Amino acid sequence: MNLQNKPTNELLFVGFNQDYGCFACGTDTSFRIYNCDPFKETHLKDFNKGGIGYVEMLFRCNILALVGGGAYPRFPPYKVMIWDDHQNRCIGELSFRSEVKAVKLRRDRVVVVLEHKIYVYNFADLKLVDHIETIKNPKGLCALCPYASNTVLVCPGLQKGHVRVELYDMKKTTIIPAHETSLACFALNHDGTRLATASEKGTLIRTFDTATGNALQELRRGADRAEIYSICFNPTTDWLAVSSDHGTIHIFKLAEKKNGSGPPTITAPDEKKSISNGKNTLEKSKEQSDQSKTNPKSSFSFMKSILPKYFSSEWSFAHYKIPDTRTIVAFGSEPNSIIVVSSNGSFYKAVFDPEKPGSECKMKSHNKFIKTAEEET
Repeated sequence: MNLQNKPTNELLFVGFNQDYGCFACGTDTSFRIYNCDPFKETHLKDFNKGGIGYVEMLFRCNILALVGGGAYPRFPPYKVMIWDDHQNRCIGELSFRSEVKAVKLRRDRVVVVLEHKIYVYNFADLKLVDHIETIKNPKGLCALCPYASNTVLVCPGLQKGHVRVELYDMKKTTIIPAHETSLACFALNHDGTRLATASEKGTLIRTFDTATGNALQELRRGADRAEIYSICFNPTTDWLAVSSDHGTIHIFKLAEKKNGSGPPTITAPDEKKSISNGKNTLEKSKEQSDQSKTNPKSSFSFMKSILPKYFSSEWSFAHYKIPDTRTIVAFGSEPNSIIVVSSNGSFYKAVFDPEKPGSECKMKSHNKFIKTAEEET
């Protein structure tokens, strides 16, 4: 998350690594690395003078991508510096004619995002392997599957609200008309098979199958306009977390994957007996149990064919209210937990109950990693 436009402290950037086990910060004099569980600072590189406006980790290894930022950038904001922390120096650089908006890394690729273009390089020799034209992209929106099993890149298309999915292994490009208004945020799941998107309105989150481009689910964050800061899938693609400028983290239950595999269902003779509503007691009980563990819906959802779409929306399964507005969210290593990093230098960990739809998360810990002068005294 780029914090340079509205700085409230020394922080210029915060972002998770590829497995959400760490997060990196760029400040007006340094970059820092923090472990999420347990929370602790693991590295600090102080440049004394010169800000770091973007830090991209490569899992937990010693290689990072840095871009200068702030009032006095350590490196030019139109260059990507490949930093080797073992050697304590830059081992490569990529130069451009305009400001770098974002950088994404995986072990075989470096992806650089400019306002109207995306460049894809081979990591080993920094040779250009692809370039993509996009609509104006001031936020540097881009998602890259970090694992070698699936080479997927997602970026804005050439039309407002459209998402371009590059499936490099399949040599296939898919354009998804995700929203009518401009994109605000999107994210891939861990294996690159699912995509979640939000527009600048920030009321709806939509999920898609990256291979087919098919829409899978529509989730409602709220009725009022909001700026979406981050979206994150959990490792098994069962849950989705969203943070916005309303200061609430929303957690949604995702629909189960329907792949048609597995043995056929065998129904016992007794289970075939029907009741007045055409369903047996066992099926009805199972359906009620399943519904109790899904995202809440309006009590008027049964009238969805005649009422506006709003009344048939899926609302968040759980939520977590925090006083800070600019945040990024991810799922923690502990089951049913989320971790949140905020622009005021706070780190939160909270848990939710997967058996209680509509419930509020419970905070487990809160740490302050950037402190004001008053807090340090």
